[in-house]
Amino acid sequence: MSQSSEDSTTGLTYRDAGVDIDAGESLVDAIKPIARSTHRPGCMDGLGGFGAMFQIPPGYKEPILVSGTDGVGTKLRLAIDSGIHDTVGIDLVAMCANDILVQGAEPLFFLDYFATGKLDVATAASVVEGIGEGCRQAGAALIGGETAEMPGMYDAGDYDLAGFCVGVVEKSAIIDMSAVAEGDVLLAIASSGPHSNGYSLIRKVLEVSGADLDSPFGDTTLGRALIEPTRIYARPVLDLLKAMRPHALAHITGGGLPGNIARVIPDGLSAVVESASWQLPDIFKWIQANGNISLDEMHSTFNCGMGMLIVLDSADAPAAVKLLEDQGEKVWLAGRIENSSGDDARVRII
Repeated sequence: MSQSSEDSTTGLTYRDAGVDIDAGESLVDAIKPIARSTHRPGCMDGLGGFGAMFQIPPGYKEPILVSGTDGVGTKLRLAIDSGIHDTVGIDLVAMCANDILVQGAEPLFFLDYFATGKLDVATAASVVEGIGEGCRQAGAALIGGETAEMPGMYDAGDYDLAGFCVGVVEKSAIIDMSAVAEGDVLLAIASSGPHSNGYSLIRKVLEVSGADLDSPFGDTTLGRALIEPTRIYARPVLDLLKAMRPHALAHITGGGLPGNIARVIPDGLSAVVESASWQLPDIFKWIQANGNISLDEMHSTFNCGMGMLIVLDSADAPAAVKLLEDQGEKVWLAGRIENSSGDDARVRII
């Protein structure tokens, strides 16, 4: 090897390759108090270990762990473009915690994955602040995660998120669709907006309409309305589960109303959703009007204002509505379960 070749490769560091270890350590320091603020019974250590430990709470005879993983999808694009980074962390927790709630699981702990081309500590810390807030709302402890700085993998300023939530449910209390029966009713709990699904279509609507994210929308801006964080249903639904046994729950995410409600309806039955039972919230009306989107397409893409659906015995409905409303939720009777022939759709919106 020539002297010039040796000189050209001498002294390279990880920072020269685009990875700033000091920035990573600064982020860990910023995350530690956020993680501590989410601690709950069962936490066994702090951040920084190779693995995070958590003790299953006492009182369970046959504890079953329930896990869920998800991301935020292209809602991140809106967050990045608008410079609003402190809410997508809430979305990340919500998508995972609401999913495991469907089987009756109490969220226990959460881990996150943050990937970027060049680590901006302030931006990453803002995202994790949102994750911490989501964990506090869900009652889950933020016990670990991964920050990946990967030069050349992302455009400047871009990042991606993934989350992982674990909860626990007593084996005898698992909610599945086996108890769903003719005559059951559908209770809907309101969403806070599009939550974290359908944003590729929303971004297309923004493109074709030429809408300005800073334009007024009600008492906020269009951008803020579109990026409103996903509602986390853990506390009110867990309180409901202490009082009664719903027959099924459905978290309304990608696939909209028919795609998600169908997942908890057994063969031989059909969920009849009454469109007259609620009105599209204003943000969905804006999306539909500015994209010239059919109502069927709206129903199959978005939650349309219905974030969580509960299937339960009609006799339990009045008490369930009162309990959830006392928790600050907007709730309404959205439909019923009927017997169906083989030709009937599993979900019918009438």
